[in-house]
Amino acid sequence: MTAHARDRQRPVSTEEIFASHEGGKLSVDPLLPLDSTRALSIAYTPGVAQVSRAIAADPALAQTHTWASRLVVVVSDGTAVLGLGDIGPAAALPVMEGKSALFKAFGGLNAIPLVLNTTNTDEIIETLLRLRPSYGAVNLEDVSAPRCFELEQRLIEALDCPVMHDDQHGTAIVVLAALRNAARVTGRPLEGLKVVISGAGAAGVACANILLEAGISDVVVLDSRGVLATSRTDLSSVKTDLAARTNPRGVSGSAADALRGADAFIGVSSGTVDEAILAKMAPDAIIFALSNPDPEVHPDVAARYAAVVATGRSDFPNQINNVLAFPGVFRGALDSGAKRITPAMKVAAADAISDLVGGDLAADFIVPSALDPRVAPAVAAAVADTVSR
Repeated sequence: MTAHARDRQRPVSTEEIFASHEGGKLSVDPLLPLDSTRALSIAYTPGVAQVSRAIAADPALAQTHTWASRLVVVVSDGTAVLGLGDIGPAAALPVMEGKSALFKAFGGLNAIPLVLNTTNTDEIIETLLRLRPSYGAVNLEDVSAPRCFELEQRLIEALDCPVMHDDQHGTAIVVLAALRNAARVTGRPLEGLKVVISGAGAAGVACANILLEAGISDVVVLDSRGVLATSRTDLSSVKTDLAARTNPRGVSGSAADALRGADAFIGVSSGTVDEAILAKMAPDAIIFALSNPDPEVHPDVAARYAAVVATGRSDFPNQINNVLAFPGVFRGALDSGAKRITPAMKVAAADAISDLVGGDLAADFIVPSALDPRVAPAVAAAVADTVSR
């Protein structure tokens, strides 16, 4: 076992978890001292009126004299929370608080959770339009598929600020970063990989899109009924579009058919994969079993057939963790004044993450640690650089 093999963390008790969440995980702390009448007159009345008048006369000053331009709203309707499913907005709030805390800790960005008591796409869009003066970017979180696709696209069109559904694109960015380095470990060109993605929900669709954007042409996607193929008549509009852009060899059938001779498997579904099917993959295969808390195949089993194995868990090597991506992506977008988060930004973010591994690249170290302080600044710089080109 190398230096990069799994960390053995002390088990966390239920009591410790609940105690840590009591009262929530966020607070708002003033940046100015409020310890004298003079300080109060500057931070609040009467001094604040001067700033308000100035913004009324020149709205652009809100970008520099309020926190809105650096504030991310973490928005969810609670319909697809972690592996828990549709548990509603109140139960989703602890997750959104945690996400907001990660924005601050890793990206240096203020973030607040907004859980909405509606699943109506029009109502969510209207709510965020009405709140637009209060924030600078939208991180959609834990919104169920296929609604999440329409919601994200319509928000991108309606708002003049960065919008990203992290369950889609954060996952996809880190998957691409990990796959790039896994290809290096196994001596394969990235563009020549035969990749199978199990799952055609939010993460699966985004992973397929970013792999295509990165130049990987042989991507096959599976849903619960088998391979997405243009011959199928039971596909949603999202899956129909994806089928037309993937599966260049015309594979049909089940996971067993798709994985025969495949170089890489990316699992982003709640299903399981039979060990016998994995044996049909190409030698020195790459297996990313990313479902949490139970991977599609246990890493120890996957290692019998794969040269590189990754999961979404912190107790095994090669954790595919969205925190490697989203703080830096939003930081770079806001730093550069971008109004959109583009496919080029996502690929640049993935490249930045994979490059940080450098000479430490190994089968059990294909992405940096989620706690590596270099990650968010590197991602932010790469994202911002795509805007300046």
